[in-house]
Amino acid sequence: MLKASNNLIKDLKKQKRDNCSLLFLDNVKIINDAISQGISPKLILVSNEEKYIWNENIPHYLVEHKTIEQLSDSKTPQGVVCIVDYTQNIDFNIQCNVLILDNLQDPGNVGTLIRSATASGFNNVFLIDSVKINNSKLIRSSAGTIFKNNIYSMNKNDFLKISNKLNVKFIKADMDGKNIFTKNFNEAVGLILGNEGNGVSKELGNLCSESISIPMQNDVESLNVAISGSIIMYEINKNIF
Repeated sequence: MLKASNNLIKDLKKQKRDNCSLLFLDNVKIINDAISQGISPKLILVSNEEKYIWNENIPHYLVEHKTIEQLSDSKTPQGVVCIVDYTQNIDFNIQCNVLILDNLQDPGNVGTLIRSATASGFNNVFLIDSVKINNSKLIRSSAGTIFKNNIYSMNKNDFLKISNKLNVKFIKADMDGKNIFTKNFNEAVGLILGNEGNGVSKELGNLCSESISIPMQNDVESLNVAISGSIIMYEINKNIF
């Protein structure tokens, strides 16, 4: 196994800072998930030759463990970093359920929602002014499901320009909305979930024909956005299970 050159390591550190289309995967399961979904790694770094368990045709290099620590965002790196190029899907002619996250900033929430969206049949997720897809906590929280879903990252103005191409009925989650458990949806839905503190923005809210909510007991005012979004998505798609 070849040792990575200093120039290669220096370039990778720069790419990690500057290139938002590159994902630095530091978890063996997630690396396997990416490869199983047809993602071709640009290269893989390992701190020990025994840690390399993938196809020999993938470019791979031996590095010091401190290099793994510098390229990984994990507190306890597994001794491997896989660099993949994540290309955003640009086909917006969508006619199925869509999840739209409006200015969500907690990567754990976003990753969990992507995981729930994938599991409940929302196979398109829009990150509008939200945390970026290359955030390592988001990737870990998604448990690798970002490679099984179509993820679009853009600003609000760009989303508004393409929103009429989605062929969905936009609805938003709101505490004053209608009880989700009394609703039946017979058409594709674009579910908008708002910022953890401020809710859905006015601009995206104007797209919506309806607001929905989850009823609460025992004077509980609200649920975490990842929990409430997951419940709503499963309820919308309950007839397919």
